[in-house]
Amino acid sequence: MRVGLLTGGGDVPGLNAAIRAVVKRGVGQHGHHIIGFRNGWKGVVDGDIVPLTRSHIRNVLPIGGTLLGTARFHPHSAEDGMDAVLATVENEHVDALICIGGDGTLHAASKIAEAGVPIVAIPKTIDNDVWGTDASIGFDTAVTIATDAVDRIHTTAESHNRVMLVEVMGRHAGWIAAASGIAGGAEIVLAPEQPFDIDKIVRFLKHRHRAHASFSIIVVAEGAMPAEGTSMQYEMQLGQFGQIVAGGISERLKQEIEQRTGFDTRVTVLGHIQRGGTPTPTDRILASRFGVAAIDAVTRGETGVMTALRAGEVELVPLADIAGKVKHVPQALLDVAAALA
Repeated sequence: MRVGLLTGGGDVPGLNAAIRAVVKRGVGQHGHHIIGFRNGWKGVVDGDIVPLTRSHIRNVLPIGGTLLGTARFHPHSAEDGMDAVLATVENEHVDALICIGGDGTLHAASKIAEAGVPIVAIPKTIDNDVWGTDASIGFDTAVTIATDAVDRIHTTAESHNRVMLVEVMGRHAGWIAAASGIAGGAEIVLAPEQPFDIDKIVRFLKHRHRAHASFSIIVVAEGAMPAEGTSMQYEMQLGQFGQIVAGGISERLKQEIEQRTGFDTRVTVLGHIQRGGTPTPTDRILASRFGVAAIDAVTRGETGVMTALRAGEVELVPLADIAGKVKHVPQALLDVAAALA
């Protein structure tokens, strides 16, 4: 078989481990020819390919990013994009595609699967918001980085008697905020799933600083918003491509907290730091398991599916069941974060 492989959307640590697993298993065990498409779905549209052999994936396990490059491009949203994908698949004699991506990339994969292209998808996103899987590639590394940042910020907050706001990624789901907030001992976690009341936050901070501590740590997901009807009004700031402008909600919270409490308040926006660097062993192992499962599924002719981690086991779920859905943080986990304030 001739199998195409691509990585789409934002980069995450662990992508190279998944690529490595597909190539090693596909070439070494199944005798397939693996080709990579550069820069996600854009490379499929443009026919921009690179052969992938065992020599190409040597020593890539500890390297972040993706050796194939990536882009936020969705062929079903581009003029003639779908036709170009189908033409490339035919011209390159591709028998099946393995697509590694987050919600946008996987939604595109479901559209292309509907058009008749055999596809197996692998979920990756530091936001951990892909429906149908307990974990996605990149999440564990992002939480590790964010937790380390919260740990480090504690010393400065306590030394200077400050309120420290740490903004992490998470537009629609607050998985990084909840996990790093709990692991790092933050006093408050603000997530998109649970709009906040600034008056309650201010009362809590005043009580805490008056009663037993002179500093506080607040972990804020970039998509956190004030609840309707509360005393803080805020409109989410979006960039050219609809992405959230980093630091928008945190800077506004800084102003509100300082004005209402008089406490010195500072902001740290982790931004793309969460995406970069060496993947954790957990992400390397998950990516490797997903890569092997994906190429095995292709070999069996089982396509139109996504690899998923469920209760510790790797399973295959229909792409149609997960496309366009968001996996939100359960209330129980947010309750744990609140209970540890």
